[in-house]
Amino acid sequence: PRRPSIRPGYHRVTDRSCGRLLRGSITALVGPNGAGKTTLLHLATGLLRPTEGSVNLLGWSPRQQPELVLARFGFVAQDTPLYRRYSVRDTLHLGRALNRRWDDEAAVARLRRLGIPMDRRVGQLSGGQRAQVALALALAKRPELLLLDEPLASLDPVARRQFLQELMDAAVADGLTVLLSSHLIGELERTCDRLVVLDQGRVRIAGTIEEMLASHRLLVGPRAAAEHLPGLEVVARSDSDRETSLWVRGEVQSLPSGWRASPLVLEDLVIAYLSPSGAVAAPAPLREEALTR
Repeated sequence: PRRPSIRPGYHRVTDRSCGRLLRGSITALVGPNGAGKTTLLHLATGLLRPTEGSVNLLGWSPRQQPELVLARFGFVAQDTPLYRRYSVRDTLHLGRALNRRWDDEAAVARLRRLGIPMDRRVGQLSGGQRAQVALALALAKRPELLLLDEPLASLDPVARRQFLQELMDAAVADGLTVLLSSHLIGELERTCDRLVVLDQGRVRIAGTIEEMLASHRLLVGPRAAAEHLPGLEVVARSDSDRETSLWVRGEVQSLPSGWRASPLVLEDLVIAYLSPSGAVAAPAPLREEALTR
């Protein structure tokens, strides 16, 4: 499709989305505040209309052909906006009434397994419980594609792990394709198999997490010799008085004397791509487990 853009008042998105999502994959969408993550998801779901270009989801326009699209994807919006005065049971009843395809039995079983009281009002639930209710609603549609906007932002570590475990179990059991945005890169590395880095409405890098980590290295060596490393794609650079650190992409064949290469952890890779003008803070020493990944 043509590149979409959105009018002023929202963060401009001008790239070709995040490429094609592989069926059955769990893809993380990461980027700084204002990168356009929420705008992109709202464009994809039809909540926003692009001022230029077009947006297709599952092969159709969510705004022009909603009857062909809406039943086939689930969406968990940021801050899980549920009716707080409704009970959990009433919330499921509303979902059943509004959706042609609905698996009430699976939704009830999921929430009971998590110990969430069906007669309690949504506003009386904890943040983690509300997130699980929102996920249960989205999954009850039996979607082909699940979109989640910062679902982990307000959850404590235990609730995050529980939410992601439920998400992974559902994705494996139902063959779901998942796209979720988040700032919590450490959690995403354990859950997702693909990553899209978005900055200022443009995709900086996209691919499998395994391939990204395998194709990037941190090089550290004498500052005076930093200009004599031809043929490397430098993603980011940091200089101290004596040393230069280079975050590079591509195969490192050999290094001059005094240089050393180390693998990157995912968070450092993402920060390198998001740092303004390719300048990042000098790296901390890598932990032993990071060096033996």
